[in-house]
Amino acid sequence: MEKPLVGILMGSDSDLPIMEKAAEVLKEMGISYEMEISSAHRLPEKTAHYAKTARERGIEVLIAGAGMAAHLAGVIAAHTTLPVIGVPLKSGALEGVDALYSTVQMPPGIPVATVGIDGAKNAAYLACEILSIKYPEMAKKLKDFRSKTKRTLQQKSKVLKKRKT
Repeated sequence: MEKPLVGILMGSDSDLPIMEKAAEVLKEMGISYEMEISSAHRLPEKTAHYAKTARERGIEVLIAGAGMAAHLAGVIAAHTTLPVIGVPLKSGALEGVDALYSTVQMPPGIPVATVGIDGAKNAAYLACEILSIKYPEMAKKLKDFRSKTKRTLQQKSKVLKKRKT
């Protein structure tokens, strides 16, 4: 198996249905990845070790999904200089707004790129864009994907126009 380039982490197995969407995008784009459950609060040593050793294992981008307090992406970013993309997950009384604020409000020098609530797909596309700097074939796949999306929307628009007439 090819070495994973992207690490996908989540704080709990209840986050899996959303975070699997990132894995699906990476699979479609031909990017190898690994997935782990690693809670910033319940498994802090494991989380720190994962982040500290990611680069030497060949990981180039990390995606971290967590809800509520959502400290996972920040804790990971504190232990690595690899790009970290946070996915705030919808949960709890505030339905993900608390997770969004926790993920996006990082101190200077410890950045976390943050996508929208439950935005695991966009996190994967952003990871692909980051990887495309080093891997030209990824840039081509992204360009092809966007062209295909554009054509699909144009076709749907034509169908709607025909319905009106």
